[in-house]
Amino acid sequence: MTDDDEAAFDEFLAARSTSLLRTAMLVCGATRHDAEDLVQHALEKVYRNWPRIRRDNPEAYARKVIVNAAISRSRRRGVIREITFARLPETAADSPDLDLRDTLIAELRRLPPRMRAVLVLRYWEDQSEQATAALLGCSVGSVKSQAARGLARIRENLDVSEEVTR
Repeated sequence: MTDDDEAAFDEFLAARSTSLLRTAMLVCGATRHDAEDLVQHALEKVYRNWPRIRRDNPEAYARKVIVNAAISRSRRRGVIREITFARLPETAADSPDLDLRDTLIAELRRLPPRMRAVLVLRYWEDQSEQATAALLGCSVGSVKSQAARGLARIRENLDVSEEVTR
């Protein structure tokens, strides 16, 4: 890599590593350590391919690597098990209702990895249906149906838990 490429990669790393870590924590539904491993894996691939992807969208490339690695890891384990989310970095301005956030994260972790990835990319990362489909390597229709099913499951579980607490 040229010195210019190295400098551009360093800028990318400084600007986007925290965002990629948050995405990894939500998508993989694991500990901070596991999410850091996914981000490290993604950044290694980004670095190796930097001259080629630099001018495109390196963040989208990194997200795709993170999502694919998280789904592959889940498949390799053979059984999707209940896991505990590490707490995301937060500030008072970013999270006005911590109880709601914690409840939503708990519901999100109950979803299958692909469905969770769709919801994280669409609503946490604010990606379009087309961008989410491209990142996950599926059709826009699949993104729409996975998002609708995932949101319906979360809503259903939230309705049940609200009734129990009343």
